[in-house]
Amino acid sequence: MGYAKHSDVFLGEDPDDLLIKLDRSDCKDSLSSFIRAAWHIVEPGQQYHHGWHVDFLCESLEAISYGTTIEDGSLYNRLLINIPPGMMKSLLTNVFFPAWEWGPRNMPHLRYICASHSQELAIRDGLRMRRLIESDWYRARWPHVVIQRDQNQKQKFENTALGFRQCAAAGSITGARADRVIIDDPLSVQDAMSDQIKESTNTWFLEAVPTRLVNPTESAIIVIMQRLAENDVSGVIIEKDLGYDHIMLPMRYDPSRAAPTLLGLEDPRSEEGELLFPSRFPESVVDRDEKIMGPWATAGQFQQSPEPRGGGVIKREWIPIWERESYPPFDFVIAAVDGAYTTKQENDPSAMTVWGIWTGGDQTAQITRALTPGGIEAALERTYTQEHPKVMLMYAWAERLEFHELVEKVQETMSRYQVDKLLIENKATGISIAQEMRRLYGKEEFGVQLIDPKGQDKLARLYSIQHIFAEGLVYAPDRTWADMVINQLATFPKGRHDDLVDTTSMALRHLRDIGLLVRGAEWTAELDGDRMHIGSAPEPLYPV
Repeated sequence: MGYAKHSDVFLGEDPDDLLIKLDRSDCKDSLSSFIRAAWHIVEPGQQYHHGWHVDFLCESLEAISYGTTIEDGSLYNRLLINIPPGMMKSLLTNVFFPAWEWGPRNMPHLRYICASHSQELAIRDGLRMRRLIESDWYRARWPHVVIQRDQNQKQKFENTALGFRQCAAAGSITGARADRVIIDDPLSVQDAMSDQIKESTNTWFLEAVPTRLVNPTESAIIVIMQRLAENDVSGVIIEKDLGYDHIMLPMRYDPSRAAPTLLGLEDPRSEEGELLFPSRFPESVVDRDEKIMGPWATAGQFQQSPEPRGGGVIKREWIPIWERESYPPFDFVIAAVDGAYTTKQENDPSAMTVWGIWTGGDQTAQITRALTPGGIEAALERTYTQEHPKVMLMYAWAERLEFHELVEKVQETMSRYQVDKLLIENKATGISIAQEMRRLYGKEEFGVQLIDPKGQDKLARLYSIQHIFAEGLVYAPDRTWADMVINQLATFPKGRHDDLVDTTSMALRHLRDIGLLVRGAEWTAELDGDRMHIGSAPEPLYPV
């Protein structure tokens, strides 16, 4: 009986030899094909469900293996993957990927350190990989991978080409150096509740992990995890802009956060809320799990957008995105500064937000009056319409600056956005900034006002303006700096920084106090009171 030709495989071959050659040919350049072929060894009895995300992640891991360079000419060797649990992330990165590089890629010299939040989990995946490469199926196809008898332990095993795989708990990498450091979930759900554990894990990642590379320019670091806190390892990588390619695949598609990777790969989903892996996690299962987990765990573990337990005073969905290319005409522009004027990294940065008040948007208040003079039955009706006032986040920044740099930065922002009034909290640093602004720029067309919080803490101040956000009165443009403000608001009071939150509550509270920012019910009541006589046109609410 003959067999169809496949690459270098020809008719008349022995069936077993043919199958081996087919597998070797299919797996040589495709990690995804290797996973499908080897699945029965690693997970016997479990049906394999393939999802597009597997190919997506495999292509990024393959780029590391091939030594791909990116646009700036540097090697593609820093990868951060945020993905929900149950997506085969541990098997893919800790089991199949090393076994594929040793075998099909013929790179048995490579050394791996695989770390997780517990030694037991790291060892679990190490055993899975060892069982795979010691299986008859694997050895028949890649016989050059042979485990050393004198270095074949659960925690570390080595092959005859001196490549090894070592298991480690996050925080304990010492001694060995590797070509690939793979960090899989460095925090547990319980760990994420401890600021001390998060801080020590972040310090380990920043100070110890980079020193464990065989070659600082060529060796790779791969982090794959679900988000558990704003200031977890992923948060550190993103905030410090450490040069990692960031793959973020939420359970439900969020088009506002979708972005191409450094390799140009894009999430193929198009409908908001579309599921990531419906063949394994259909709608009914996701709905059930979201209900059990609750909103905070769902946001972090499923959507990769961690919101803190006990946080969420301001919801992200309360802030409409301004889609137009230009801002509306503002009646009044106000800015608020939270000054630290220090460049020490451990301290909060100085921060500034700029806000504009305008009348416009979707909500309107319409007042109708009917007159029946002299007993005439026919009514004379006249309608006045005025638009509800809204506030726009015009600009924001947060930087660690020396005092003179801070003052100059504030002035440059004031001039650029034609700010009418600058608010500064009445504390030691704020008083110094206000005095310097008045001394240097006293002739400018803006005022400087010190604000006394009158004993209110930061949380109370934010709660005092929560309803302004809940009514959809606060808009923000689709800009990175606006996302920075929204992230701080959404994660307060459990987020890493709160400087932009302070400026927000200061500015919006002041606009409330001086009567420029009112709620819908207040606005309607004011119009009802002011439009009692029909014969005159309405006076402008904000004279300019």
